[in-house]
Amino acid sequence: MAAKKQVVAKTNKRKRPNTETREAPSNSKVSKFVASKKHKPESAAKEKTKTPLTGRERRLHAKELANARKKKRKRHYSLEQELARLWEKMRRHEIAKEDRARLVTEALQKMKGKIAEIAGSHISSRVLQTCVKHCSQDERDVVFEELRPHFLTLAYNAYAVHLVKKMLDNASKKQLAGFISTLRGHVAPLLRHMVGSVVVEHAYELANAAQKQELLSELYSTELQLFKDLVSLKENRLLDVMSKLGLQKGSVLRHMTSVIRPILEKGIVDHSILHRVLLEYFSIADKLSVTDIIQQLSSPLIVRMIGTRDGAKIGILCVKYGKAKERKKIIKGLKGHIDKTAYHQYGCMVLVCILSVVDDTKLITKVIIHELQTTLKELVLDKNGRRPILQLLHPNSSRYFSPDDLASLNLSIPSLSLKDQSEASSLTEASKVSLGEKESKEDMEVEMDEVNKEKTSVDDSDLAESGKKDPFVRRQELLIKSGLADKLLDICIESVGELIRSNFGKEVLYEVATGGSDGIMHPTLDDKINSLHNAISSLAAMPKSEDSEEDHVLENFHSSRTIRKLILDCPNFASTLWEKALKGKSELWAHGHSCKVISAFLESPDPNVQNLVKKELQPLIDNGIMKNPKPKEQASQ
Repeated sequence: MAAKKQVVAKTNKRKRPNTETREAPSNSKVSKFVASKKHKPESAAKEKTKTPLTGRERRLHAKELANARKKKRKRHYSLEQELARLWEKMRRHEIAKEDRARLVTEALQKMKGKIAEIAGSHISSRVLQTCVKHCSQDERDVVFEELRPHFLTLAYNAYAVHLVKKMLDNASKKQLAGFISTLRGHVAPLLRHMVGSVVVEHAYELANAAQKQELLSELYSTELQLFKDLVSLKENRLLDVMSKLGLQKGSVLRHMTSVIRPILEKGIVDHSILHRVLLEYFSIADKLSVTDIIQQLSSPLIVRMIGTRDGAKIGILCVKYGKAKERKKIIKGLKGHIDKTAYHQYGCMVLVCILSVVDDTKLITKVIIHELQTTLKELVLDKNGRRPILQLLHPNSSRYFSPDDLASLNLSIPSLSLKDQSEASSLTEASKVSLGEKESKEDMEVEMDEVNKEKTSVDDSDLAESGKKDPFVRRQELLIKSGLADKLLDICIESVGELIRSNFGKEVLYEVATGGSDGIMHPTLDDKINSLHNAISSLAAMPKSEDSEEDHVLENFHSSRTIRKLILDCPNFASTLWEKALKGKSELWAHGHSCKVISAFLESPDPNVQNLVKKELQPLIDNGIMKNPKPKEQASQ
């Protein structure tokens, strides 16, 4: 029975047909499957035997794939590639003007109608800048008109902003006025943008006075933003505009605060239009608002602001009205930039203010004086670099500082000025006295207590405009104790010939030779000052030579006038010069520029100097070789 069951089981089992002998079924799907199974081993073998790609082939293949992706992603990719090839030819220096003009025209034809779309591209914006620079005026006008509706959009683009600036540089007066009119209502948002602020600043620099006022007035008040014709060119100061239009001070302050604060928080402080707005804000803002702004600016930000006229004024105001903590931040922020700042036309005035106001002379010596000493000779010979040194030698001299420079040093903020506050408090007391009959005694006592509190808060603050230390003591610490005067004397003695013939160096040499104003260098450095007198006298004692390329110091335009001034103002120098260089030779030098030097001895206010030379010069006067000049004191009387 068991055997039978096994037989039955074997007979019921399905036998697999032989795949080699059987035919494929008629079903097409099955036939395809079988065919794929047959050919799969052959394809795998082919892949295994295929040779690998070289490095160059892989790079070319990757480049093709990248170009294919860029074509899908960028609409004008092929056009940009064509423009780039043209640009490589037109930007060469050695290309002929005719060939460049042909290439520029060809590029502009290809871009026609698509300029606004491709202007924001890294490549196309560069091509457009070159085309705008070298194309004809008619072609430039066509580009301007095509871009005009899109200027605001392009002003926010990091690449297109350079094209917009180039268009403004080459724009006509009418086109510039049209561009500025498109900015109306968008000046404040653009100034808050890192890229857009560059466009506003560029337009502000190119604008005339009326257009500048148009841009500024939008930042003052919402009324002026909506109605630009309210302000005329005559009212260029914010206080004048407010008084004429009757604008409320509170609303103007709120609007200006909402404009200024976001800009300062983002650190966009490089632009002169913002510096102008800040100056106007200081003129009307209350004490708390101004101190907040000064605290924000008293950092490395101030270094980026002092490159403009108004920015330097803001720097001066921050130094004058900042507390000790803010002043310390400003000085430390200037560390490493002292040399560059001293050479700057406006930045040097911030250094002058620091040397005149800040009482922390140890910090100034460490940060400013030591850095100035490294390039002292170059600074003495520079028009702007000599000013901080001259401020220590002769403070606030109209001989070395223009009226504008002195006015900037005397700037004040009304809400923080001690003088203005004292005047305001005196007016308050006077008004209270006049109203005393109407008010009760208790009310008067309460108000007087408030006035006293205001006074104490002003007196106890660190807002000392000119510092609390005696100015002469401050100058001594910065000039003498720091070693600056000693090194200055060494440079003057070593380079006396170069400095005395220099237009700017001669003034520092004169102040050093006289010992500075108020005799600040006497008696500590008298020996070195006498050495300088001897060095100048040695130059004057050199024989007159016609073969020499340099003029003699007694005949040179700058040096002869410096020596004359020294004779009139420094009797010690006059006697040294006479004894060492001119005694017995006065007739030789009684002609030309040197004649003024000889005459200075007779004009000297010191009678000892006159008596020293009278015996030798009187015969020259009698013989008509020299005129008899009046002494300086008699001439002034």
